[in-house]
Amino acid sequence: QVHLVESGGGLVQAGDSLRLSCQASEPTFTHYAVGWFRQVPGKERKFVGGISYTGAHTSYEDSVKGRFTISRDNAKKTAALQMNSLKPEDTAVYYCALGDLVGTRQSQYDHWGQGTQVTVSA
Repeated sequence: QVHLVESGGGLVQAGDSLRLSCQASEPTFTHYAVGWFRQVPGKERKFVGGISYTGAHTSYEDSVKGRFTISRDNAKKTAALQMNSLKPEDTAVYYCALGDLVGTRQSQYDHWGQGTQVTVSA
């Protein structure tokens, strides 16, 4: 079982940047794709973006393209979600997850972190 811990969330103003980190507990992290999801109260958890296990391929949801960037450092067992030009509608709890491939559905991921809150004020 791979344990994931997200960090870096907080309260920022619109237009600011935040960098979320996802730290894995096991070296098997390098065998997995990483997905980032976000969830607001009362709504379904939604795909934000993902990165392949090598880091060669990334995918993003349309509303974050050009603003968010996902990266990973397999030697450190970490992944990051760099969020620029934040908007109030980006407010959510953000989760990282590990799966065999980058996919947009929660069911495609086997391991999840506990989430970190991002709040963007207008």
